[in-house]
Amino acid sequence: MWGITMINSRKIEDLTSKLEELCQQFIAACAEKHLDILITSTYRDFECQAELYAQGRTKLGRVVTKAKPGYSAHNFRRAFDFVPLVNGKADWKDISTFKKCGEIGKALGLEYAGDWKTFKEYCHFQLLEGKTLAQLRSGK
Repeated sequence: MWGITMINSRKIEDLTSKLEELCQQFIAACAEKHLDILITSTYRDFECQAELYAQGRTKLGRVVTKAKPGYSAHNFRRAFDFVPLVNGKADWKDISTFKKCGEIGKALGLEYAGDWKTFKEYCHFQLLEGKTLAQLRSGK
């Protein structure tokens, strides 16, 4: 019996066309500032979102998301996550560099989750283009 394949993409081309373009601009702008980054997540299907949501709740690990399936912009190809690289290695604790990258993304018109009031996600950008997650869930 074959298992279910969950999708947790890192491919920029899996984003909406507008966000794909902005993500490429973000990568280029970071490079201009000598900030080496890696895109770690783009599109994420509902099954993958459910697995991430379970982490730190019903599965081992720390909580990494507050978003249930259908409540993440990743589920609609409208978000990407990144991490700064230091000497070629991911540095998830370098908040200063995350914030520098946050300023770059905001200048491009992206919503930066590092500015959220609660559960700041320094690695997350999204572009909802005036839509709510409820509208996206309903297919609008």
